[in-house]
Amino acid sequence: MSTLKHPFVTEKAMVLLENENKLQFIVNQKATKQDIKREIEKAFDQKVKRVRTIMSMHGEKKAIVSFENDKAAEEILSRLGIM
Repeated sequence: MSTLKHPFVTEKAMVLLENENKLQFIVNQKATKQDIKREIEKAFDQKVKRVRTIMSMHGEKKAIVSFENDKAAEEILSRLGIM
């Protein structure tokens, strides 16, 4: 079972990326903040500063991830081919 499902990219998510260096991911509902942090650090080789999680109105769990490196979020999205 994978913790991360896919990046969550909306206009609001892009504003968070540009202003606060944060990325949003849809994650498995059973995933803990530690699981999410571990998987992101392993997959993208970037240090995670903080993980916040919220449940969307559609019943999906969303993780908002901030990074220690100021350019980490942009680098990850470009690696995924989104930016």
